[in-house]
Amino acid sequence: MAREQALLSTEIVNRGVEPSGPDAGSPTFSVRVRRRLPDFLQSVNLKYVRLGYHYLISHGVYLATIPVIVLVCGAELGSLSRDELWAKVWGEATYDLATVLAFLAVLAFTISVYIMSRPRPVYLIDFACYKPADALKVSKAEFIDLARKSGKFDEESLAFQSRLLAKSGIGDESYMPRCVFEPNANCATMKEGRAEASTAMFAALDELFDKCRVRPKDVGVLVVNCSLFNPTPSLSAMIVNHYKMRGNILSYNLGGMGCSAGVIAVDLARDMLQASGAGLAVVVSTEAVSFTWYPGKRRSMLIPNAFFRAGCAAVLLSNRRRDFHRAKYQLEHVVRTHKGADDRAFRSVYQEEDEQRIKGLSISRDLLEVGGHALKTNITTLGPLVLPFSEQLLFFAGVLFRHLFPASSKAAAAAPPPGEGEEASSAAAPYIPDFKRAFEHFCMHAASGDVLEHLQANLGLRDADLEASRAALHRFGNTSSSSIWYELAYLEAKGRVRRGDRVWQLAFGSGFKCNSAVWRAVRRVRRPARSPWLDCIDRYPARMDA
Repeated sequence: MAREQALLSTEIVNRGVEPSGPDAGSPTFSVRVRRRLPDFLQSVNLKYVRLGYHYLISHGVYLATIPVIVLVCGAELGSLSRDELWAKVWGEATYDLATVLAFLAVLAFTISVYIMSRPRPVYLIDFACYKPADALKVSKAEFIDLARKSGKFDEESLAFQSRLLAKSGIGDESYMPRCVFEPNANCATMKEGRAEASTAMFAALDELFDKCRVRPKDVGVLVVNCSLFNPTPSLSAMIVNHYKMRGNILSYNLGGMGCSAGVIAVDLARDMLQASGAGLAVVVSTEAVSFTWYPGKRRSMLIPNAFFRAGCAAVLLSNRRRDFHRAKYQLEHVVRTHKGADDRAFRSVYQEEDEQRIKGLSISRDLLEVGGHALKTNITTLGPLVLPFSEQLLFFAGVLFRHLFPASSKAAAAAPPPGEGEEASSAAAPYIPDFKRAFEHFCMHAASGDVLEHLQANLGLRDADLEASRAALHRFGNTSSSSIWYELAYLEAKGRVRRGDRVWQLAFGSGFKCNSAVWRAVRRVRRPARSPWLDCIDRYPARMDA
């Protein structure tokens, strides 16, 4: 019971003056009980730590054994004098031409197989983020005004969305398609969806091809992800048709995979580059806001209205070694976590119809808790791959202690949180790894202000670490799977990315999934001449709370 209570938070909400009824004219209040994001590290599962170390060992065993072999051989050779070594090599051995040729052939074959089987590094040459026209800007006040004029919402639904907007972390310059506010019209039509998706995708791709000086026919792999809008022909086919791409292109269209699909698309493009040797791959991440719009009364389905905004990102990847000198980043790791086996996680973000058979995206009250468990699993697996050895040692010691002495761990978890001025026992408190020692930059999916605050508290991050995420949320809103690219564009526009810096992109979405991508900057990234932040970068971060 104590552990369940620790996941709950209470909030007293002033609902204003009662307009009618027996209590008319009197102020009314309500107590809101909601779930908090669970502490990632109070209940880390040891199997995910083992999984992370399995990834590390499977890739590092060769580098670990080669130094040992060199040391053993060096010690053996060092104990011999020059005459003794010469005698062993030439005096005590006899060679013929066939033996020498056979040895050289085997050596050459072994080296060739190693070089050919070794996966090529995948580079990010450049990316582009779509910036909609100023005519699509909508402030929070204008949002409510247009929603009221559309005639699709009652006053109670409008008040609920207004409260969500007030604490969403979104500013007054995000973008929305105007079709969602049209009176008595269905915005989720194929025509509106195709128009919205094509405008965003083609604008981002035009900028990408121009910046990288790449012809569309040079692209060998195309991966497009859009969760809710999946027409026939697909969005990837629309791109192939528009740019007249080559006939043997490997194209993929990912649908229904939520806000974490951008990392999934990068992972798929990497695998296709390694398997096919296509050379260049393009990843397009977008979402059709007109298909997330819900004109009904169910509150769980009204939440996406307040958060999702228009956005799109296009990324150019390459596994050609000659592209190293013009690339910005190299892909280091991708770690994917899927909690779909759990029914609560599976239904936490669920598209369905309400009682009036109006289709919408339902957000469960369990979302924060489900997302917390998925994040916990993901970072536990990622940790051994990226954390310094000292951090791994302290973290693993804490996990091992809780695994060997579960009674002490349960007692510590059931204990009430320390009050103000008190500190938790050092033996009971879990060690939180310092991810700032593993990464210089953080691009956390800008879902909402509350989610970012809980992430910051649980991971021990500073305000500066989540500056890019909060800025992207404030300026562009929740742009779904493309939000992590708007955040990286923010860091580049600030001129903060230097050679060797590591960037952690973390996103989560329906299913329930949590995915991480780790990039390393191969050169100093200068401020781009084209960016969605150019006209407003100097106003951040000071303006984020405006």
